Amino acid sequence: MKIKKDDTVLVISGKDRGKKGKVMKVLPQENRIVVEGINLRKKHLRPKREGEKGQVVEIAVPLNVSNVKLICSKCKMPTRIGHKVVDKNKFRVCKKCQQEI
Repeated sequence: MKIKKDDTVLVISGKDRGKKGKVMKVLPQENRIVVEGINLRKKHLRPKREGEKGQVVEIAVPLNVSNVKLICSKCKMPTRIGHKVVDKNKFRVCKKCQQEI
C-alpha cells in the first residue's frame, strides 16, 4: 500500500469528493484507510451507568484507498506515487515533481 499514516490525502470520489484530510489509520488487509473528518457516520451509544444519558457520536469509517490521492508535501498537488531505490533504500517519490515524499 502506497499511502501511510499521517499522509495528507484528497478524496477523488464519493460524497466527500474534493475534501482533504489526514490519514489516521491504515488497514492494508482490507485495502482501506480512515481519514480524519471524512466519511463520517453517526453511532448511537447506550448509557453506560444509571442516570447517564445516551448520545449520538460521529465516527470516521474506513474508505477504499482507490478513492483518494496523496497530496505531495513539496509541490502541494494531488499526485500518484512512485518508488525509487538508492543504495538499498526504497522511498516514495512524487510523479509530478520527482521529489521524495
